[in-house]
Amino acid sequence: MGPEAQRNRLWAGRIERLGDRLGDSRGLVVEGKLTRMVGLTLEAVGCRAAIGGQCDVINAAGERIEAEVVGFSGESLYLMPTGDIRGLEPDARVVPAGRISEARVGNELLGRVIDGSGRPLDGKAMPHLARRWPLDGGYINPLSRAPIREPLDVGIRAINALLSVGRGQRLGLFAGSGVGKSVLLGMMTRFTDADVVVVGLIGERGREVKEFIDNILGEQGLQRAVVVAVPADQPPLRRMHGAMLATAIAEYFRDQGKQVLLLMDSLTRFAQAQREIGLAINEPPATKGYPPSVFAKLPQLVERAGNGDRGGGSITAFYTVLAEGDDQNDPIADAARAILDGHIVLSRRLAESGHYPAIDIEASVSRAMNEIADRRQIVAAREFKQLYSLYQQNRDLISVGAYEAGSNDQIDLAIGAMPSLRKFLHQDMHTRFGIGDSLDDLLSLFPQDLSAEEVG
Repeated sequence: MGPEAQRNRLWAGRIERLGDRLGDSRGLVVEGKLTRMVGLTLEAVGCRAAIGGQCDVINAAGERIEAEVVGFSGESLYLMPTGDIRGLEPDARVVPAGRISEARVGNELLGRVIDGSGRPLDGKAMPHLARRWPLDGGYINPLSRAPIREPLDVGIRAINALLSVGRGQRLGLFAGSGVGKSVLLGMMTRFTDADVVVVGLIGERGREVKEFIDNILGEQGLQRAVVVAVPADQPPLRRMHGAMLATAIAEYFRDQGKQVLLLMDSLTRFAQAQREIGLAINEPPATKGYPPSVFAKLPQLVERAGNGDRGGGSITAFYTVLAEGDDQNDPIADAARAILDGHIVLSRRLAESGHYPAIDIEASVSRAMNEIADRRQIVAAREFKQLYSLYQQNRDLISVGAYEAGSNDQIDLAIGAMPSLRKFLHQDMHTRFGIGDSLDDLLSLFPQDLSAEEVG
């Protein structure tokens, strides 16, 4: 070997060793080591990877634990595991996997129950999914979205008549614990006029997953649905991936021209998962312990739903928001109201009185109703709410007998109409009311003819 060849070989060896330490543009795999673990945050040195990139951490048994890069500082990478971390030890090998998190999608997902990684939970074989989809979705030009003009039949009379939902609308379902939001979600899953239903059960109790699928969703509802279940005992990154995976699956079907219903239970658990990640990497808390990244992640997730291009499919989304302590001014509830196209509030007082679904008509609003409902429905819904609200404002006086009949004509009218209004708002979980029936029942409460000025 001549001197020039020897020099070239020496330089090649030096470049390779330098690449082993720092990584280079040729894509060499550079291993690092685990130096510290605080909570669920892993700190690694000696390797390079981009934010969102995946790494494999080798535990004491030689098993690979998937982790994702969530931050860095100097030469250190901050990783968050997506699975079980048992068996990790100091100086464990960290190998950049050279991949990013993505979703596998396809029509074969219909009728299946999967976890946040896309693996089956229903005991069936892994579906063959050839299509790959970015887990964080893609940007949609707001000017290319089709406007919300077509009503969506959700099968709930109170919603169809008084809080009309349009295809492509995004609404929040605000409720405390134990007021019937899961039952209401199950009713909409079975009754809604949609081609595909995608259900994301994010951060809830594991027991509720089985109950929702068997008792609330049912075998018939599951046939056209995809369920992504990530219970509360899963790592925070897996919970976030579950919400993003459910949205990615909905995006896939929307791009196939399908009318998709996306039900996410709950948006609050998604925010709490991001809070855990943010605090673990020393992001400063802002409001009630929520770091700023939480309020950036919420619109990024929600804005992926909605209508696609004109003439294409749509994603109509319902996100449950857990009002902790029934506080409607909770920071997540407040942020969700600002980015959603309306909100439906469930009342604990109504639930405790046996009123189901426990929809608080006074506190609920659909911002798209004026665009999709005709004038007769809007006028009748406004009169319904006025009478209902007037009775609620004077309920204490009426209940203790302090109000004298004849003192106020409008209150007398509200008292007389209240039994019919309550009956209208009640609905059994196994009974469906379509849009036509809902509107007929609403107009029957006000049989007087509306004047030309009211309907014109």
